[in-house]
Amino acid sequence: MPPVKRSSTSWNPMVPHWLAVGGIAVTLVMGLFKFLFIDSSDPYHCGALLTEGQWLDDKFTNWQPEGCMLHNYGPKDISTCLSSRRVVFIGDSVTRQLFFSLAHTADNTLPSTPPEDNQKHSDHNYVSKEEIEFSFMWDPYLNTTRTRQLLRVTDVTNASSTPTIRTPAMLVVGTGLWFLRYESSGGLAKWERTIKETLETISKANGQLADAIVLLPVENVISSKLLPERADTIRNPDIDAMNTDIRQRVNPPSMKYSLNPSHIFRQSSPYSQVSFPAAFNVMLDPTQTADGLHYSDNILKAQTNILLNLRCNEELPKKFPLDKTCCRSYPSITFYQLLIIVILAGWGPIAKFVASGLVARHPKLQAFFPNEEHVLPLSTFGFAIFLIFLADRTSIWSKEHKQYDPFVFGGWVIVCLLLGLVTMKRVDKDLGFLNREQTDEWKGWMQIAILIYHYFGASKISGIYNPIRVLVAAYLFMTGYGHTIFYIRKADFVLVRLNMLPVALAYTMNTDYLSYYFSPLVSMWYLVIYATMAIGRGYNDRTPFLLLKFFISMVAVTLFMRQTSLLEEVFSWLDRLCRIHWSAKEWSFRVNLDLWIVYFGMITALVFLKIRELRLTDHPRWPLVYRASLILSVVTLIWFFIFELSQPSKFTYNKWHPYVSVLPIVAFAVLRNANPILRSASSRAFAFIGTCSLETFIIQYHFWLGADTKGILLVIPGTKWRPVNILVSTLMFIWLSHKVANATVELTAWFCGAPQKALPTSAPTRGTANVSAPEEHIPLAEVAKLDDGAERMEPATPSPPQRWVDRLADASQPTHTSGFRVFSDNSDWTNGLGFRLAITGFSLWFLNMTWST
Repeated sequence: MPPVKRSSTSWNPMVPHWLAVGGIAVTLVMGLFKFLFIDSSDPYHCGALLTEGQWLDDKFTNWQPEGCMLHNYGPKDISTCLSSRRVVFIGDSVTRQLFFSLAHTADNTLPSTPPEDNQKHSDHNYVSKEEIEFSFMWDPYLNTTRTRQLLRVTDVTNASSTPTIRTPAMLVVGTGLWFLRYESSGGLAKWERTIKETLETISKANGQLADAIVLLPVENVISSKLLPERADTIRNPDIDAMNTDIRQRVNPPSMKYSLNPSHIFRQSSPYSQVSFPAAFNVMLDPTQTADGLHYSDNILKAQTNILLNLRCNEELPKKFPLDKTCCRSYPSITFYQLLIIVILAGWGPIAKFVASGLVARHPKLQAFFPNEEHVLPLSTFGFAIFLIFLADRTSIWSKEHKQYDPFVFGGWVIVCLLLGLVTMKRVDKDLGFLNREQTDEWKGWMQIAILIYHYFGASKISGIYNPIRVLVAAYLFMTGYGHTIFYIRKADFVLVRLNMLPVALAYTMNTDYLSYYFSPLVSMWYLVIYATMAIGRGYNDRTPFLLLKFFISMVAVTLFMRQTSLLEEVFSWLDRLCRIHWSAKEWSFRVNLDLWIVYFGMITALVFLKIRELRLTDHPRWPLVYRASLILSVVTLIWFFIFELSQPSKFTYNKWHPYVSVLPIVAFAVLRNANPILRSASSRAFAFIGTCSLETFIIQYHFWLGADTKGILLVIPGTKWRPVNILVSTLMFIWLSHKVANATVELTAWFCGAPQKALPTSAPTRGTANVSAPEEHIPLAEVAKLDDGAERMEPATPSPPQRWVDRLADASQPTHTSGFRVFSDNSDWTNGLGFRLAITGFSLWFLNMTWST
């Protein structure tokens, strides 16, 4: 019989790799070209803010300028920008609407509409709580004496004849509709002369008239909704002609946008002080006006935000999160940021090509340089950090707002679910309760759900937020479960592995370590679990004693975390000694949300081991218990979803979450392990994401999402290309996360001075020998060899059965030392973990103490 030929169309596993590499290369070149050439006339997106944009929703609450992110201003930010300054509006009723919207936004005690109908055609003056003076001058023709006086103040310091006039922080001028409405005004010809004279007067002021001057477009009207007398004279063709005239005067084709300390200037415009927000007319919609002339509060709020972003973005402190990208430059890279990026990206090549001879002469220097097999992981890690910096701290790639759409959100959930189902695989052996491939799968689909939730900004939807909170709790549950079983193994590996990436990003991106909250959270709970299990370890074979330790630990942690003053005192000492500025309120919120779920995981581990030790599955009544647990689990899951959907808000649910989150988690674990078929099957796609879920959780902050998670990253420019962008950026993001995961596993082994093998926080990469893919939790199964030599995951309990107390109390491990392996067995102390930890700790402390704020 002739041999069977393999299909020439079989899937090449390297295809996703090369697609991702190509995607990064192509989009990076496109971004650089756009940044250097296309955006050279508008590098800070001021022009895009003023002229381009679209609504992302049908409720007119999320306006998206082309290629940048608006900041939603509130009283605090407005005060920072305009405190004790003056803001002046001059114009007609459309301008007056905008005036009241801005004043009310700055101080909600100020009116949002004119106080009385008979005062509509009059001036208005208000002072906010922060002493910002808001002035409106009724002048639809721009011809009153007061207007002319204000526009001709060219020397404020010598304006003794007008002592009440102060240079405004912003001057907003609007006119046009009254020239069309009343023919006696002189019509279009008179309006054209008025605009020309006004712009010439502004030009002669030499920048002393106001910090920022805005000339509003003539507002488009909805003719079908106008009163008949208005519709007869106010026509959109005339309005279009008027706006074209202003645009040609203010924004000539050769104009370039820049930033200066006070605000914006246009290098090629003769009217260098004037901004023309043509986007105001782009955002108008017929459904948002009742009279065809004045528009809804949502439209006014968006227009107000454009004015404030134009005036204030560059003046607000440039601190994390950097979520204001319209008309704002990124902070200059600091010396330390540059130094860290250069070291991370260049240390590997230096070790390979430069340091080999130096190490040969001075062997003790080997502690500072990776050996040859770790050069590539270090270079990969450094390249990833550099790429992440380019993505979220430069304008090479754009950032835009998130937008939740239930159909798009649901569609992506269904697509990912189908992908997980079609990649299901089974093995011939029962892999046991919460086996390693199953937990990788669990972490993987949970991480995918969390990523989709973050990308589409679904946190405002209580019915989605509540289950996502349970998924975060499930991670911590598995932390308690796994670390309780394996608490004495590789403590140093766990903590170094968990914190390598977030610590590197905290310094290179100039962010807060606690902002990557999951790594700090798991690190804290690991230390709590370790201390709980290590204290009185000789009596861990006594179940009542172990339960008592769990209870005492839970009470101690609860009292500490519920007393915010204690945490504030600890953080204040960190600030004094190390200049670590952490928010006790934010950290307390994060910990208290899932305050007891880790202990439930520890108790579950104890129950599992006791069932194995006592062989309860052989008991005659076990089938009854088994069926009852399945029914109870189904009922529990149904009850939970009814309960969480019935909560009036996510804030109400948060109060219940610490008490009820364990129920759906345990119910799912029971159902997922209901029979040998389910225990032996897992999704390869979900498990793959599970092995790098730590990296996907952290890297998403800057590379997939953008603006420190506040927006999304557009590697393909243009709002209209968002559907394509999510496909390309997702491929790049998953590939980068996977590569960083593998790199950190190997770097952790090098740093800790251990043989290069899979960590307890990793699972073997399928189809690749001796390469491990990481994850933030201890594995719940061990690698075993099949008869054909392939690797497969065995249940966590060894065979023949070993007493559970031996698993919890036995410190003798043939390949690992117990506890934190700080000092190396190597006689050369410079190669020990203690030396490397000391050098790393001192370096971080020195960076903190000398970091420029």
